[in-house]
Amino acid sequence: MKKFVPRPGFAVCAHRLALDPGAAVVARLHSHAGGARAAYNWAVAHVTAAWGQRAAEASYGIAEDELTAWRSWSLPSLRKAFNEAKCTDPRFAGWWEENSKESYNTGLANASAAFDNYAKSKNGSRKGARLGVPRFKSKRKARLACRFTTGTIRIEADGRHVTLPRIGTVRLHEPRPDLRARIDSGTMRILSATVRLDRGRWFVSFQVEQQSELVRVARPDAAVGIDLGIKTLAVLANSDGTVTEVPNPRHLDQAQEQLRRASRVVSRRRGPDRRTGQKPSRRWEKANRARNKIHHRVTNLREDTLHKLTTRLTAEYGTLVIEDLNVAGMGRNRRSSRRIADAAFGEIRRQLTYKTRRHGTRLVVADRWFPSSKTCSRCGAVKAKLPLHVRVFECDACGLVLDRDENAGHNLLALATHNTTCATSSTGTGVAGDLDPTTRVGSKPRGANRKTRATLTGHQAGKGRAGGIIPSPRAGTEMGDRQQDARTQLALW
Repeated sequence: MKKFVPRPGFAVCAHRLALDPGAAVVARLHSHAGGARAAYNWAVAHVTAAWGQRAAEASYGIAEDELTAWRSWSLPSLRKAFNEAKCTDPRFAGWWEENSKESYNTGLANASAAFDNYAKSKNGSRKGARLGVPRFKSKRKARLACRFTTGTIRIEADGRHVTLPRIGTVRLHEPRPDLRARIDSGTMRILSATVRLDRGRWFVSFQVEQQSELVRVARPDAAVGIDLGIKTLAVLANSDGTVTEVPNPRHLDQAQEQLRRASRVVSRRRGPDRRTGQKPSRRWEKANRARNKIHHRVTNLREDTLHKLTTRLTAEYGTLVIEDLNVAGMGRNRRSSRRIADAAFGEIRRQLTYKTRRHGTRLVVADRWFPSSKTCSRCGAVKAKLPLHVRVFECDACGLVLDRDENAGHNLLALATHNTTCATSSTGTGVAGDLDPTTRVGSKPRGANRKTRATLTGHQAGKGRAGGIIPSPRAGTEMGDRQQDARTQLALW
């Protein structure tokens, strides 16, 4: 499928709006989302049935050329097969005409993408964790969503309503006349709309082609080093010498007492049991909704805090420096995993990435092995160890005594200056006093600013040897067409 390319001067972005639908509209939204889920399950069964049939026939000793033919999972093939089966299949024959064709196309497209991801993961051409065979979506747990790409998709002239195919006109929770003004002026064009039930509310996300508008920041020549933490969410070291602390609101910790009470109520009700097939009681469902409401409120408060912080930073500074934190590894610490997840370090970096691109500013990401906390911001000496419980940095070379987060912020700020003046240089750590090997002060202990050596001294690493060049398990070629031949599908099986 050909990838959409925006016009020169335009960019593809999204606008997420909360809906305020009535009872009749909610029923239609549920029907469309349910149709997408049913089409997805049909596609999974349609493809995997041929795999099971071929395995059964092969166990009987049938020749390879006489086995049941493979079924393609490309979107055109699935769409053609579904259109032939929907009129006769008893699962769809009675109600498929009630929904838009985009409802079923959403499920088929998701199934095609799921099989593509599975094939790439199986062949080693997809990064990340290994993916299994696509499974059926449960009616209870599946996320309700439907995507519209054709038909009547617009924001009404009053800016208070949106119109979707077969859904009709839906009222927005908040008016957005600014989006309608952009459409009227020709600076924005709607490409698609996706409705989704999220945290108990219906939202619509418009994917639009919008004219790029670079907004000049307040201080384009200023830089800031951002050191993220748990005790203090962020320590900002400005280029003018000032240091600002952003307190961590800890929304999840503040809601722990409410969550304990709500969880006790849920535990006293008769909940679902998959082993015995027991269905939850009405009182359990009511108590579970009350508990989920607390989680939703915590999520909304966290998103509001992070968006306000990242928007303020990207609108003020021309250069921002952050660390490449191993958030997944930090989350494995059972003592601090909850607070690390509540701080959402990865989300802060994600928002800073696309917001700096929007403003045309620069985001510098320090290397994961950069010793920002263990390096003295005055002389550049690096400590061998600095445990996490030590909150004050004391330099043994120059006697500097400073809060460790503030010291790390100054080092990150110096890294931005070093990257600006020595963009092509690969020597030094980029902190004050260590811009070049000839100006280093103090020794750098082993492991403080570099990875562990790959091989032992005096030994030459060969292919396949620990520390040598080992072929990646994901090394492979990208799969081009979604039409799968018999050899590929046999390998996947």
